[in-house]
Amino acid sequence: MILIWLLVILIVGGVGAWYAERRHPLWPRIIALLALGINFLLVATLWLSQGSPFAIAGQGAWLVELDWPWIAHFGIRFHLALDGLSLLLVLLGCFLGLMAVVASWTEIQYRVGFFHFNLLWVLTGVLGVFMALDLFLFFFFWEVMLVPMYFLIAIWGHERRLPAAFKFFIFTHSSGLMLLVAILVLVWTHYQHTGVLTFNYFDLLGASLDPNTAFWIALGFFIAFAVKLPAVPLHPWLPDAHTQASTGGSVILAGVLLKTGAYGLLRFVVPLFPATAFDYSPVIMLLGVIGILYGAVLAFAQQDVKRLIAYSSISHMGFVLLGVFAWNPVALQGAVMQMLAHGISVAALFMVAGALQERLHTRDMGRMGGLWSKAPRLAAISLFFAVAALGLPGLANFMGEFLVLLGAYQVNIAFTAAAALGLILSVVYALIMVQKTLHGEAEEQRRFADFSTGDMVAMGAMILILFWLGLYPQPVFDMAHPALEGLQQWVMEPSRQN
Repeated sequence: MILIWLLVILIVGGVGAWYAERRHPLWPRIIALLALGINFLLVATLWLSQGSPFAIAGQGAWLVELDWPWIAHFGIRFHLALDGLSLLLVLLGCFLGLMAVVASWTEIQYRVGFFHFNLLWVLTGVLGVFMALDLFLFFFFWEVMLVPMYFLIAIWGHERRLPAAFKFFIFTHSSGLMLLVAILVLVWTHYQHTGVLTFNYFDLLGASLDPNTAFWIALGFFIAFAVKLPAVPLHPWLPDAHTQASTGGSVILAGVLLKTGAYGLLRFVVPLFPATAFDYSPVIMLLGVIGILYGAVLAFAQQDVKRLIAYSSISHMGFVLLGVFAWNPVALQGAVMQMLAHGISVAALFMVAGALQERLHTRDMGRMGGLWSKAPRLAAISLFFAVAALGLPGLANFMGEFLVLLGAYQVNIAFTAAAALGLILSVVYALIMVQKTLHGEAEEQRRFADFSTGDMVAMGAMILILFWLGLYPQPVFDMAHPALEGLQQWVMEPSRQN
């Protein structure tokens, strides 16, 4: 029942936050914190209740599962489950949800209840995506995320929020419809071969597909997930959405929503269509490399600090795409680590960018400068997360990118060498951001508040996580290992290679 509670708490919390706005603007914030805090504690308790918290036993072990009949006539079930991989991402979602509420504490001043309603309902969809093992249920949660996220951009965003929200919705909803068509064709093809109408993930893993059919279905899945990742050339919605969203919206969008695309590639595309995935893995790995270089080059050409962070996200998520389709244990562990590290570091960078915009009323780095003398705590935090993003050894981002490159090297040396250039380019754009925002002459008449104690507590938690993942990543590797090993064993069976 813990799985259903994770969803119910967020749904009820969202409605409660919306209603509580009538009492006082503070209540929606408190309700959102309570809902996300309870969820975080529930998942952490589930993790710690294992025999060994850092080593989940069993091959591909499912820690907890819930399977209820839903629309029996069409073989649709309300099937949720958590393994180590899902649990890590659910923990990430709950934690960054808390950070998004903290980041929005002073920024959101109107329709506070409706803002937190949308925030919690986006996270309901995200958690559902990470837990669903029925493909119809997965699609249901996939679409649940979109409308609340649209409102988060369109209502509380910045000067060009409506075009950005519209572009986000068009890209993600259109790709979602392609996913629905692909799921229906997969289910129907399986029904024609077996006479069993089912949307169950495990039943469809063994679906018998001819190569041509498998290619078109796999393409539908891949495009849907690649848009959300995002992979070049399906990324145009992302820079505008990140730039125009409020700080809380950017934290959720970059820290959590992008991970649903990576999760879909890892959990569905390769296991459901292994032969097709391996046939086209060189092309997809090339897209990953292009994304790494393209995102990095575009990042250091930006003057808008949020746009710079947005393009850096394209570059960092390119490493995830490269790691998933290298498909060996080292690369997969690197991809999972990169998902977690990017989620934490980019969320922190957007919180810093939001704090700067709130104080200076600009995102133009040319009009910043001199932060060291005006706001030393904010400047120190900015410097830390800038060097984290460039992949400084000892921090989580370095661990993720290093493992992806190590795994990719076993598959394609040329792609690995080209992707490694992304690490050099990341140094360039990170140092440009540091130089333009922290150094130079400060405007004497400029007065603004430094980070408060609450801000420092939130940032301190994220710094500790990045250090922990960078210096002692073994617990995360142990946690994800059974799930990744189970997926690999399934895909690598000789019968799946035909």
